[in-house]
Amino acid sequence: MIKVENPSGGDLCRSLYLSQTAIDGGDSTLFHAINRGKESIALDLKQPEGLAAARKLASQADIVLQNFRPGVIERLGLDYESVRATNPTVVYGSVSGYGADGPWSDLPGQDLLAQARSGLMWLSGNNDSGPVPVGIPLADILAGATLAHGLLAGLYAKATRNIGTHIETSLLECLVDAQFEFLTTYLNSGEQHPERAAHGSAHVYLGAPYGLYETAQGQLALAMTPMERLADKLDLPELRRFSDANGSGFSNREEIRNLISQKLITRDARSWEAELSEAGIWCARVLRWSELINSKTFQMLDIISSVSATLDMPVKLLRPPLRLDGNRSDVTGLGPRLNEHWSRVKSDFDLT
Repeated sequence: MIKVENPSGGDLCRSLYLSQTAIDGGDSTLFHAINRGKESIALDLKQPEGLAAARKLASQADIVLQNFRPGVIERLGLDYESVRATNPTVVYGSVSGYGADGPWSDLPGQDLLAQARSGLMWLSGNNDSGPVPVGIPLADILAGATLAHGLLAGLYAKATRNIGTHIETSLLECLVDAQFEFLTTYLNSGEQHPERAAHGSAHVYLGAPYGLYETAQGQLALAMTPMERLADKLDLPELRRFSDANGSGFSNREEIRNLISQKLITRDARSWEAELSEAGIWCARVLRWSELINSKTFQMLDIISSVSATLDMPVKLLRPPLRLDGNRSDVTGLGPRLNEHWSRVKSDFDLT
């Protein structure tokens, strides 16, 4: 993948630091996490020669991706219709913040802002808290995954029908789609807003015992579990009056959760996890990253690569989360230095 960057500093992510850690000449860990294995060329699209090179590159590419605000790419003459004029079978991907039209179309397409406008923030946290952002750039991640699905469909159309395709998505569309279960319930229940649980909330439309619970040491997550089984294993006969069949697990969820909380707080999460799991109750101890990475299961996944760099220590990066014919692809390099691959790309694509 060839990454076209601004000559003046390149991708903003090069200097957008998640911590004080810098890699390979000062670029942030964020940049290398996102751009590992890519190639970089620097083109000033405000200058005729830079724009001409970008247009020539697009005319030869199998896939062209852009995430400018609506209207910018058209002014540059690099929009789908312009590229298709010289590259009829191009698979062209566009990502925006809120779609190409409408009153929000010119607003900044940034993850936190998209989360704020999507309603998603009212699904996490407890009932007495305000809106809670998801702790990862979920909109960015979902938009990338959605775009990849569309690109695969486009490549299939290119291979089988020799046609091009324009794939469009936005941060807002992907966040709305991620809430499809919740929004479907909302739209078909008289538009009643869901209520988060008072404590340990984990799903606004699932009844007790679903959620997180404090124990004597650590936290325990409980998923869907038959009330009778839980009553037996926790020695809580009071739970038996809450039948799973009539939905009382939802209408009485605070009372149920309080009963379970009083029991679980008497022992540590590790022992509860072992005992309840053995009884067929779906539960999991809440782990920190250190516990996850040191677990045997994580180590057997072999999902971390060590990549050589100019530093004394190799850089650890995550490998792809899938295998092909039993093999997981390795990460062969860091993110590129700004304009590192200009000479080779210039020669390969005859960019003058």
